[in-house]
Amino acid sequence: MSPLETTAPFGARLRHAMDTRGPLCVGIDPHASLLTAWGLGDDIAGLERFTRTTVEALADRVAVLKPQSAFFERFGSRGIAVLEKAVEEARAAGALVIMDAKRGDIGSTMAAYAATYLDKDSPLFSDAVTVSPYLGFGSLRPALDAAAVSGAGVFVLALTSNPEGAEVQRSTAADGRSLAQVMLDHMAVENAGAEPMGSVGAVVGATLGDAGVNLDINGPLLAPGIGAQGATPADLPGVFGPAVGNVVPSVSRGVLRHGPDVAALRESATRFADEVRAAVSGV
Repeated sequence: MSPLETTAPFGARLRHAMDTRGPLCVGIDPHASLLTAWGLGDDIAGLERFTRTTVEALADRVAVLKPQSAFFERFGSRGIAVLEKAVEEARAAGALVIMDAKRGDIGSTMAAYAATYLDKDSPLFSDAVTVSPYLGFGSLRPALDAAAVSGAGVFVLALTSNPEGAEVQRSTAADGRSLAQVMLDHMAVENAGAEPMGSVGAVVGATLGDAGVNLDINGPLLAPGIGAQGATPADLPGVFGPAVGNVVPSVSRGVLRHGPDVAALRESATRFADEVRAAVSGV
């Protein structure tokens, strides 16, 4: 069930990928420090080698790859060209691609971002994109509508793992709900009735302990923070509770630090996926 060969909605394709390849997302985050650790230069040649190796090692076996757009954008148009090729090749190998761009704006600008990542004719078309709702959930409508047309997904920031996020996300709305819960409730409405789950997901940090919100949005929960940021697969049931079956744990440096050895990258990704599967199987 390749993402290039199906018109199924993103939520259904993601569920299938997680069930067949294991519940894991690996970030493609070419930090300068990682390039150096791989013996590569912090330049376009290093970026290209790093990205190509990661895609070749993992795209035919992990459920999701998640390139962080900023690490490619910093090299200008040549970096974007590397990103375009990575997205194309990762999807061709069967991995779903979540573009980690965290875009958020209003009106025609949000529509332009949606066209960049969610229009099938765009060279950066991805299976899903991360977005920020803190100009109001309604500001995301162009992205939500574009994703529905193309069968793609949208991951909305809800509870991020950075300490600064709490001053916005944990603030209280007029009706007493946290702002994060307001956003999660909007997502639940978008996903109502979808089977096996909806295509509008939430980003919820795996490092949060008890999330303290209702995560039953009938959609995927992208959970960064496994590995280098301190969370482990064993922490997932405590954070996500009954919704843990829809969690897509995201690991970046925890896997990438094993490169450029392809076998070591694959072994690390497989180990994380097995640990996640074991942690959530009894919940």
